[in-house]
Amino acid sequence: MTELRTLKVALLGCGNVGAQVARILIEDADALAARTGARLELTGIAVRSIDAPRDVELPRELFTTDADTLVKDADLVIELMGGIEPARSLILSAIENGACVVTGNKALLAQDGPTLYEAADKAGVQLSYEAAVAGAIPILRPIRDSLSGDRITRVLGIVNGTTNFILDQMDSTGAQFADALAEAQRLGYAEADPTADVGGLDAAAKATILASLSFHTRFDLENVHCEGITEVSAADIAAAKDAGFVIKLLAIAEKLTAADGSEGVSVRVHPTLLPREHPLAAVHGAFNAVFIEAENAGELMFYGQGAGGTPTASAVLGDLVSAARRIVLGGPAQTETTIGHVPALPIDAVNTSYYIGLDVADQPGVLARIAHLFAEHGVSIEIMRQTIHRDADSNVESAELRIVTHRATEAALAATVRAVKGLDVINSVTSVLRVEGV
Repeated sequence: MTELRTLKVALLGCGNVGAQVARILIEDADALAARTGARLELTGIAVRSIDAPRDVELPRELFTTDADTLVKDADLVIELMGGIEPARSLILSAIENGACVVTGNKALLAQDGPTLYEAADKAGVQLSYEAAVAGAIPILRPIRDSLSGDRITRVLGIVNGTTNFILDQMDSTGAQFADALAEAQRLGYAEADPTADVGGLDAAAKATILASLSFHTRFDLENVHCEGITEVSAADIAAAKDAGFVIKLLAIAEKLTAADGSEGVSVRVHPTLLPREHPLAAVHGAFNAVFIEAENAGELMFYGQGAGGTPTASAVLGDLVSAARRIVLGGPAQTETTIGHVPALPIDAVNTSYYIGLDVADQPGVLARIAHLFAEHGVSIEIMRQTIHRDADSNVESAELRIVTHRATEAALAATVRAVKGLDVINSVTSVLRVEGV
């Protein structure tokens, strides 16, 4: 029997995911060798503190604080430390020394991916990043490889488990945002500082990666229109439910034709109303899902756990085995798809339906005046619902209007909302949310 060669693996970071990756590399060494054609030897784990508490018991002799030396002697480097620096410098150092790199660093890829891709191409090494989007769900390789002979027209993704858990709690229990967030933090689904999640920034980084692969063009965070969920109220959730919708934070990338006839891609993250019969509406808790529309394949959905140590480690190990097999068998490295030059379109180019919440005076003629303004701006109303409520202190009655429009441009909707705000019967515009899937 031919003796297998050994490939040295360096691990940068030993948090929730990194610890599980290290455990699997050690416990499943024989199985991984059989799949890879080489033994994967974990030579070291770079950490900030060797004595920091960890959920997984690992050999102490593997830990080091000298990440620079570790990556220079590795065949494969797994970067799971997060952040921009020193992760960026360490990845570039690994590439320059001929190592293939596996990373889950969505923020770095969204901010400076092209630098890493070009360095890997120049060095002829593999840069893989399946774990950067949607945890355990295999989505990037299917987009890059399985759908490479098709044309993707649209991607809708629930790619942040924290926000999906919060919105799902609000929908199923009637909780306010603050209470649902507190429950997410108690269960470990949300960080002590949840800004990146609830502000949409985490999803925006993932949207950048999805859009770049789907449309063969390099997009960055500046191309992503980003809105979080902090302004979504229990009243919005209840009104959406009453109208047959559910609210989800979606990462969306789609090919559009602008008003001047030019084609481009809109990349955006925002709270979105979905019909309850849409496949993404059934994604509950902290799960993730990505819904793809392609010219020939039609509609596809990928669903699974979007975070967590063991699920995300599965994606990391998949990339690691793939990169190791390339080293063993030879062949060209692959980091990204063929680059095109499809322009990124601003949010004004989007054409969709909208949900608008209004607090208005309860008096005759209000509905007619509002409907007239919508018609004047070319925005057609599909659904209008009114609820009367009385202020307990002033005893003054007002009305809540919930309006769902037919498809309209973002520019027309924005102009309509500005005009509505100018009416003397409008107390406030409480919500403006986009609608998809209708």
